[in-house]
Amino acid sequence: MSKFTSVQSKSTLFDALNHMNKDGYGVCYVLENKKLIGMMTDGDIRRGLVKGISINDEVNKVMNKKFFSLPAGSSTKIIQKSLEKHKHIPITDKSKNILSSIDNKKFHNIPLVQPLFNGNEKKYLNDCVESGWISSQGSYVSKFEKTFGKYTGNKNTLAVSNGTAALHLALSSLGIGPGDEVIIPDFTFAAVINAVIYVGATPVFIDINDDDLTINADLISSKITKYTKAIIAVHLYGYACNMDKIMEIAKKNSLFIIEDCAEALGTEYKNVHVGSFGDAGTFSFFGNKTITTGEGGMVQFKKKSYLIEAKKLRDHGMSSKKKYWHEKVGFNYRLTNIQSAVGLAQMERVKDFVAKKREIAFTYSRYLKGFDKIQLPYDGKLVKNSYWLYTIVLAKSLHKHRDKIISLLKENDIEVRPTFNPLHLMPPYKDFFSNNNLKNSISISKRGISLPSSVNMDSDEIQFVCDHLVIAIHRCMNKI
Repeated sequence: MSKFTSVQSKSTLFDALNHMNKDGYGVCYVLENKKLIGMMTDGDIRRGLVKGISINDEVNKVMNKKFFSLPAGSSTKIIQKSLEKHKHIPITDKSKNILSSIDNKKFHNIPLVQPLFNGNEKKYLNDCVESGWISSQGSYVSKFEKTFGKYTGNKNTLAVSNGTAALHLALSSLGIGPGDEVIIPDFTFAAVINAVIYVGATPVFIDINDDDLTINADLISSKITKYTKAIIAVHLYGYACNMDKIMEIAKKNSLFIIEDCAEALGTEYKNVHVGSFGDAGTFSFFGNKTITTGEGGMVQFKKKSYLIEAKKLRDHGMSSKKKYWHEKVGFNYRLTNIQSAVGLAQMERVKDFVAKKREIAFTYSRYLKGFDKIQLPYDGKLVKNSYWLYTIVLAKSLHKHRDKIISLLKENDIEVRPTFNPLHLMPPYKDFFSNNNLKNSISISKRGISLPSSVNMDSDEIQFVCDHLVIAIHRCMNKI
């Protein structure tokens, strides 16, 4: 049994929210005199607000009059059985006066992303341990590479230690270095610009589209100079860049294209997996990615000659024909057999993972559709979005409230995160900024929120997130 929140029938939704926010139970009972006549959950209020009901309207606009209740003295067996169907149950006396409330508190600690290891991970790991092949030598490395390449449609595949190493290796293998310029989006994770700096090249910032958050291909040509050597197309949050336009520009200007697919495993452009259009494609298997090896990455090349170069550089620049003979200054970017074993098991379920990510996204969109305070992610005409993280953008009028909204969600044990910061504003990269217009990058960075997107989320948890998101937005708008 627990305490309960109640309001009178003439109260407003504003009043109800004020009361609900104080106790955190997520339900409010509506009384007329002392008798129970209705109840509201976070979800009822969220649905009402999304439909346009005012926060100053009376509670009868959203309350549920056909609620389920139990009489005082109900047995534990009946209560437990009832909680299988009802999250909140009021306990009433014979006169319908509410005495207490029972609730099934299942929604706690909803993580942003949680890996799922319920396939052959343990089996393959045990095999590694028993065989003794635990470092970068072992059969699982090549098995992982081949399975991954078969899924993406590119057999020139090389496993590496992480996604940043994949980017660095791609740039190095393509011969990009000092004196070269590389065009990148201003709005992305810092690994992109770091890899460019690692090879001694100069990053050139381009603004993003305000709808899909990827690099604005229409702005690229204006930044091309005689020093431009490559474009890095980052497929962000699961959405694909405009590869037709980018490929056209690259061909016209004889530029390399590197596709950063760290957040886009399972994403397709014109029914072709991303990473297959450019000269190189890079992937990450960090713990929050669609498949994970803990840390790890993959790099793919259109031409086998670049794959051969990358393999040499990955393995300390060592000759493939003469042991311990180093032909170049290379790196130690190898992936271990143990990590590859996990990766192989994960790849066996990648289609299921991507399908689940898309199902989660569609459920979010169904709950949030029509709410004019947020911009939802979507599939494009040419794009199959893998929805790595379901990322929304708040209306411009709410940019000052973004961090508060995140804080309110975290108070309810919902892990969310802000979108990336513009690269050109951060201390290590300011010197590369050259007065180009980056307004969308700046604006989106202040308004974006990534919502929980674990493949093991269920629809009730998604609804819980949506309820608290909409209510948090209205709390900020109305200073509740």
